[in-house]
Amino acid sequence: MSSEKRKELLIDILMDALSGLCIGIAYYNFAADAKFPLTGLSGIAMIFYQYWGWKIGIVTIILNIPLIFAAYKVLGRKFLLRTFKTMAIGTVMMDFVAPFVPRINIGNILLNAIVVGVFTGLGYALVYMRNSSTGGADFVMMIIKAKHPHMSLGRIFFIVDAVIIIVDTLAYAHSFEALCYGFIISYIGSMVVDKVMISADSGMMCMIVTNKAEAIADAIDKAVERGTTIFTAKGGYKGDERQVLMCACSDKQMYQVNRVAKKIDVDAFIVIMESKAVYGEGFKRFKP
Repeated sequence: MSSEKRKELLIDILMDALSGLCIGIAYYNFAADAKFPLTGLSGIAMIFYQYWGWKIGIVTIILNIPLIFAAYKVLGRKFLLRTFKTMAIGTVMMDFVAPFVPRINIGNILLNAIVVGVFTGLGYALVYMRNSSTGGADFVMMIIKAKHPHMSLGRIFFIVDAVIIIVDTLAYAHSFEALCYGFIISYIGSMVVDKVMISADSGMMCMIVTNKAEAIADAIDKAVERGTTIFTAKGGYKGDERQVLMCACSDKQMYQVNRVAKKIDVDAFIVIMESKAVYGEGFKRFKP
């Protein structure tokens, strides 16, 4: 195994461990006592925990067995092997480490639900970012994602888990209030998944319409060491040709980019946008 592959494997293991710890803390330290209806197969496993005290992670693995056979042809051998690794490491962290983390008594049940949503969303996002899953409902979500790539994982996350929240409510929560908290947790979790996965590759992009593009490009390179792209555009009103300079950078660097552009050309037309993902030289390398 090459050094790069070993590094990737170590990062995968670390992310799996952090993911399992986050989800375990959310389930054992916050959700269990409040009897919140939860999402995914872990939500079904929570029924066994509430009635018989069975460990959530181990029950989740058992429930995963039929789904593994069903998803094999769609997801492929490599993805399932990564999932096995994630499930094994995550279960150890969830069932045998997280329960020993000191419990915090928040008191406010709504704040409790928010904490569960944030921790579960973060845990799932860490796994998805490494192109793996925690199994169970994740298999269903990944199958839907493969067939409908335009749908965000967060949205699929919410739709699939809605049914499981209702089942959990009927099984042990037994109240409309609990059902509402279950949906709040799922919604917050889906937002955290999308936010974490997008922000990991996000950045800023600046479009500068000017007659001094080369001077501004040189100033940007000296100020923040970012490359630029210059192309010619035609105005829609007067038909005049102008130069357009495009620059991708971090949000912290955007202030300097804007500042030097205005300093060189006070009449420059500047548009600053948030970019959901930036790949390439100077940014994160894209790995298919």
